[in-house]
Amino acid sequence: MSELIKLSAAELGRRLAAKEVSAVEVATAHLDRIEAVEDKVHAFLHVDREGALEAARAADARHAKGEAAGPLDGVPIGVKDVITTRGVPTTAGSKILEGWRPPYDATITTRLREAGLVMVGKTNMDEFAMGSSTEYSAYGPTYNPWDTTRIPGGSGGGSAAAVAAYEAPLAIGTDTGGSIRQPAAVTGTVGAKPTYGGTSRYGLIAFSSSLDTPGPCARTVEDAALLHAVIGGHDPRDSTSIPQPVPDVVAAARLGATGDLSGVRLGLVKEFAGEGAEPGVAAAYRESVDALVKLGAEVVEVSCPSFKFALPAYYLIAPSECSSNLARFDGVRYGLRAGDDGKHSLEEVMSLTRAAGFGPEVKRRIILGTYALSAGYYDAYYGQAQKVRTLITRDFTAAFEVADVLVAPTTPFVAFPLGSRTSDPYQMYLADLYTIPSNLYGGPAISVPAGLSEGLPVGLQIMAPTMADDRMYRVAAALESALPPLTPPAL
Repeated sequence: MSELIKLSAAELGRRLAAKEVSAVEVATAHLDRIEAVEDKVHAFLHVDREGALEAARAADARHAKGEAAGPLDGVPIGVKDVITTRGVPTTAGSKILEGWRPPYDATITTRLREAGLVMVGKTNMDEFAMGSSTEYSAYGPTYNPWDTTRIPGGSGGGSAAAVAAYEAPLAIGTDTGGSIRQPAAVTGTVGAKPTYGGTSRYGLIAFSSSLDTPGPCARTVEDAALLHAVIGGHDPRDSTSIPQPVPDVVAAARLGATGDLSGVRLGLVKEFAGEGAEPGVAAAYRESVDALVKLGAEVVEVSCPSFKFALPAYYLIAPSECSSNLARFDGVRYGLRAGDDGKHSLEEVMSLTRAAGFGPEVKRRIILGTYALSAGYYDAYYGQAQKVRTLITRDFTAAFEVADVLVAPTTPFVAFPLGSRTSDPYQMYLADLYTIPSNLYGGPAISVPAGLSEGLPVGLQIMAPTMADDRMYRVAAALESALPPLTPPAL
């Protein structure tokens, strides 16, 4: 195994800039690693070896001229398969989009290319980002590098597993209810959900438009911040994009790494203070808080009573928006078409296409969302859920009047065995119990490794006010500096 794959993205960027190593060497090392372990991990749906080496050669040419595109020029990255990539298959983990090659790039993809990052492939995911374990991919599950009998989290388990397995130092995920943070927690990596609207959704295959947020996956907080700085910022093509610059998240991460949190107020969410969590997760949470206090942070307890309604509110809002967004997959415009033999009506073709092209979890959420939006039920279900969303936002606002950031476990439990929850959707949904409130509020949140429970990683979640992404990076980097790094077992 090449030592290059163990280096952080920041260190790779420094070595590339100093011409100590070439981008082609770096890309080749990671592509070889993918080839060596993919049969055990299945983190990728498509590996673009030719495209990656071409991009690496272009990066080397820029470095030779002293014209690097940025600190990550030439660094490999995996991209979740829900982000459109021109000419490269983008399936959203679904059979209904099998083989689709978009004619355009998402804004995030464009920014990655402009910054010189080398895309090595598209990562596996729960179909249309609906799931908490990456077991609902139409192309088979991804396996957790810490224990390949267990899930890597979801929906972005492919991105987290690729980073944990040293197949790429960086990856892009999307977070609708915790789909970056929860996989990060159970794979011992760093995953950040930026402020909603702080990263562009243009070219993101929509699941729930008021919640979906692209963000970075990495092995260190600094690396996540560097990638966040590349993909963040206003995009006029996205109507929900915030017309403000991204806070200086890289400087905040480097400040936090000094280990000084003097004057920082940590809000311990009473409702999420380990309640309902496995004993090992609760213990790791308490130890992480103690470590932050030793760095100078002040602890205050805050109560957010509406958080206990976040899970049911989310599972009305997100499926409702999904039933609207996925109506475009009708067998007429693009993607799979079933039953078009001249004997079936247009409505029958649509029905046959969706029956064949959508998996069980997607069908479940479409049915739930369509019911919640139907005449006579809209006010009782969807309308009430939106009112709860307002209450959750008020709880966050009140909490941030007395605390700079809020902390809680990222997930109630460590990675569970593959297949153990697929027959019980409610138990599966509980994986996002602690992460959903930030999505409903729209503020940034990050998961950082916080130790082990029974030999498996645990994550600490740090939540900040909207457009205060720098705060969470500072605290996350401080915790990272105070705890020993996690190293997954050799595959």
